[in-house]
Amino acid sequence: MTRIAILGNAAGGKSTLARQLAGKRGLPYFEIDSLYWQPDWSAVPGDIYERKHAEIVGKAEWIVDGGGDVASVRDRVERATEIILVDMPLWVHFWLAAERQMAWSNGTIRNPPAGIRDMPPTGRLFEIIWTIDREWMPELRALCDAQAAKGKIVTRLNSIDDLNAFASTHGLPFASPGAESGE
Repeated sequence: MTRIAILGNAAGGKSTLARQLAGKRGLPYFEIDSLYWQPDWSAVPGDIYERKHAEIVGKAEWIVDGGGDVASVRDRVERATEIILVDMPLWVHFWLAAERQMAWSNGTIRNPPAGIRDMPPTGRLFEIIWTIDREWMPELRALCDAQAAKGKIVTRLNSIDDLNAFASTHGLPFASPGAESGE
């Protein structure tokens, strides 16, 4: 059974990669943003999120991308058979998020996070990206190191070139993240 967790900061191509990889491998795909965010960009109540997350992670096979909360990331990583960590520099996430916000405001975004049609506030999005980089990424790296030490497959993608090379190696039609992809 294959269970792939794709982790990393916002606006880094996780969802685009996950959708394409799920399609290629015939695995069910779940986007954490759709579990975590309500249409007004407020978080769903914790108990609802935790229940839905546990149902998904308990399945035999999946590809799951995104964050949610740190406790759920830990559970997901433990259950995953493979982990992909998108770990690009902070400025790349800001740049890609800005591209995505512009596409959203122009009505050209293809796959908005969580399927929410209303764009999130740009300032808040950038705060989230900053917080994830400073507070979450060190823990995500440590979780990946621990899982790799246990023999789990861990792939680290540190640039857009790495994302594109990974996609090419796996026969995926990946386009660089940002405005076009909705990631």
